[in-house]
Amino acid sequence: MNYNSLLLSTCVLALGGATLARAETTTAADLDALVVTATRTPTPLDQVGASVTLIDQEAVRQAQAVVVSDLLVQTPGVSFSRNGGVGKTTSLYIRGAETDQTVVLIDGVKLNDPSSTGGGFNAGDLLAGDIARIEVLRGSQSTLWGSQAIGGVVNIITRQPTGPFEADAEAEGGALHTAYGRAGVGGKTERLLWRVSGGYYTTDGVSAFAKENGGREPDGYRNVGLNGRGVFNLTRDVSVEARAVWSKGHNEFDGFGADAPNTGDTKELVVYGGLNAALFGGRLQNRLAYAYTDTDRVNFDPLQKTTTVTFDAAGQNRRWEYQGTFAIATGWTATFGGETERSQMHTASPTAANPTPKPATARTGIDGLYGQIQAEVLPGLTLTGGLRHDDHRTFGGHTLGQFAAAWSFNDADTVVRASYGEGFKAPSLFQLYSDFGNTALKPEEAKSWDIGVEHHLLPALVVSATYFNRDSANLIDFVSCTALNRGPPQCVGRTGFYDNVSKARADGIELASNLTLGGLSVSANYTHLRAKNATVGSANFGKRLVRRPQDQANATVSYLWPFRLSTSVSVRATGASWNNAANTQRLKAYTLVDLRASYPVTDTIEVYGRIENLFEQTYQTTLTYGSPGRGAYVGARARF
Repeated sequence: MNYNSLLLSTCVLALGGATLARAETTTAADLDALVVTATRTPTPLDQVGASVTLIDQEAVRQAQAVVVSDLLVQTPGVSFSRNGGVGKTTSLYIRGAETDQTVVLIDGVKLNDPSSTGGGFNAGDLLAGDIARIEVLRGSQSTLWGSQAIGGVVNIITRQPTGPFEADAEAEGGALHTAYGRAGVGGKTERLLWRVSGGYYTTDGVSAFAKENGGREPDGYRNVGLNGRGVFNLTRDVSVEARAVWSKGHNEFDGFGADAPNTGDTKELVVYGGLNAALFGGRLQNRLAYAYTDTDRVNFDPLQKTTTVTFDAAGQNRRWEYQGTFAIATGWTATFGGETERSQMHTASPTAANPTPKPATARTGIDGLYGQIQAEVLPGLTLTGGLRHDDHRTFGGHTLGQFAAAWSFNDADTVVRASYGEGFKAPSLFQLYSDFGNTALKPEEAKSWDIGVEHHLLPALVVSATYFNRDSANLIDFVSCTALNRGPPQCVGRTGFYDNVSKARADGIELASNLTLGGLSVSANYTHLRAKNATVGSANFGKRLVRRPQDQANATVSYLWPFRLSTSVSVRATGASWNNAANTQRLKAYTLVDLRASYPVTDTIEVYGRIENLFEQTYQTTLTYGSPGRGAYVGARARF
């Protein structure tokens, strides 16, 4: 399939008529929908000035996606790279920002690994099993969401029961000896809401070292996960809640440029406890909460003598937070709060020569206060403004803000949006305190803005266009001492260190549209991204950022037949990118075509199937790392 022709066709669809349709995702087409992530309170989309994409539960169901990254990459402005097949290290890029500059949340709890190099989150172990909806907030959003929200925020919201007793189950199998099963049960009464669920996924996978480069042995992946939640209403206005998510992934991976029997285990735990109280007749909503995340990673090489462990790391976050929302007057709302976070890590890299090295350990803390006011100052015109101040134990204080406007007119047929936001990312514990650390580091900073318009041409047709821009400074990079003619003081006794040496600029356009006519849904979106190194004097000044495709498009056509069979074809076209900062290693453009079908056997049982990568396109999102070829999968779902 010709990539350029497909990309041009998708652009035409995105401009003129056809977005990942509701069968895949919803964008701001449904103005009655409420989103939480943009303002930290439920807000109608036509009052949100920031760029948000909503993926609802029906979209998750119809997409038949197993991993969350496969859902996210179908939305405007989001791309990803993965070191092999499902379960391998996965990086998400929102509007060209680094993967550790994106905040990922589960039910509002921030996921990040303080023991990783950049302190970010690896999306490779994140399965789509018990998800009710995903909100993707684009642009710098640190005013409400703190450190790391330079590129945007991904908020994953798990399912909640709506009746006294509900149960559901799902099972599928297919190519590469893949099997997946999930089940959940819960209920809701006047006083109590509860749900527990679990899932298991296994696959033989493909060679992480790409087959076209000589990889032969497959690298499998297994994941088991459990989650639960409970909310108990003490009174009409006071409730307590508890949530927990646990997963364990076992990953087989290769060495650099060759097959290898390496394996890695990752355990992740998220715990949340909260007290909710409404005062003054519900005008003041209060939430006091504690959240804890723990990520443990161990890698093994069975061929290594003395010790088979090659890497051992653990990172924990403890966060206490308060949030208040006050209805000042009709159309006027204030949101305010405070957070205090304590992070710690330990990492060690045993070798045959040193099987028991002294681990690197560190801890730090950050405290933040934020406030925001949202007001409908004129009929249809909503303005939002906020400020935040953080105090970090190492680099000190940092203040930033944001502003957004949403103007809905023509009886809500047209919405104009504009936003300005500032973002920051605190240096990670590894960057501050490891053997290559630098306690003089300053936070990475970004300023971004966007402006867009959404228009309902017909009751069934919505089109939108957005321009975005972001400038980032003080970006942290590794400085090699051996490459310097005159080494700085930080080089004494070591081969390199981290420093604030880089700048970047990203801008582009996002086009989307959605058409629904009876049983037919046609959708498309297109993103053009210019993400470049803006460090004047650098050897890579003006070069494109690593693994950021300049062009990316998605299109889906779905049809619900009169006899209840649902079918769809989806196309994802990704342009060429570069695998290294010098732009000398090229990743080729590729196009993937998927087919899906589902049929409700009864009101409670549905069978489904899909073919992924129909034309068996060979592609790499990271150089020399393999990706799955054509695969067929069938499954069944039941709900009671």
